[in-house]
Amino acid sequence: MNRILVTGARGQLGSDLVVALRQQYGDSQVIESGRSHPQDNSSLYEVLDVTDQSQLEAIVKRYRIDTIYHLASLLSAKGEQHPNQCWEININGLRNILEIARSYGIKVFFPSSIAVFGPHTPKLDTPQITVEDPSTLYGITKVTGELLCHYYAYRWGVDVRSLRLPGIISYSAPPGGGTTDFAVEIFDHALRYGHYTCFVRPETRLPMMYMPDAIAAILMLMQADSTAITIRSSYNIAAVSFSAEELVKEIQKHLLDFLCDYKPDFRQAIADSWPSVIDDSKARADWGWKHRYDLAAIVEDMLAKLSLTNIQKQLDKDEERQATSDRRQIGVRG
Repeated sequence: MNRILVTGARGQLGSDLVVALRQQYGDSQVIESGRSHPQDNSSLYEVLDVTDQSQLEAIVKRYRIDTIYHLASLLSAKGEQHPNQCWEININGLRNILEIARSYGIKVFFPSSIAVFGPHTPKLDTPQITVEDPSTLYGITKVTGELLCHYYAYRWGVDVRSLRLPGIISYSAPPGGGTTDFAVEIFDHALRYGHYTCFVRPETRLPMMYMPDAIAAILMLMQADSTAITIRSSYNIAAVSFSAEELVKEIQKHLLDFLCDYKPDFRQAIADSWPSVIDDSKARADWGWKHRYDLAAIVEDMLAKLSLTNIQKQLDKDEERQATSDRRQIGVRG
């Protein structure tokens, strides 16, 4: 039936995933949810705290939900700043989702992360099964989440599927407090100010993925036949790996005057603990994963899309300014 609930729907990943799901299944089939009311007052949006199981169950029953894309979480940098909240949302929230899925026969997507890896994980061609010794609480919650997913799949038969997502680059929503945020922020700063101060060292190389590839991977995984899914913890998934300096140089091919300096902060230590290249051969073999965007294509499309977005924002501001002026003139004449 494809009655879908998306938790954390207005975050970086959810903003694009909801659009893709509605294009595929229809607007009325996809219910967004989050911890606060949206500004647009959408009728297909529910306020939901995923740590409140009764609230979650009420929404599942009301809309006869059969699939949940569980995106609600606190990311790596914010997780270090708010550890108690990170554990509560990332672990207790996920367990509530899995319990509901067990009770109502719901299919679940859970996004894990390269944050599950740590200083003793092989940095190059990180294998599917390897050492997971994360250095952040966020990473610890993702390892725990993977184990919970594996347990519910094999103990209770829950159809839960997961990807260890790398850094996601997107133009449609602001970054959400992750260690790879520099690869998103840099584009807006390059266009607006011609300058960016990067919070990791220039040689810092991390796995990255453009949002259209991330959405394609999620949809492919969820649409795959259940017999093809051999990993119920979380699949390694990859697209491209590049350093901060390589990203800067690629942007400078389009914006010749763009400058970047580097002032590493606490996120540098987190980045240093993560792999630089991921082996995702299992995902490619099991359900045919294949990425489309390399670094050059990501940069070209990001700059083009953000330029159009900035132009539209300026037009909207001009229109609002003119409307305000017209209202004032009418008030004076009245």
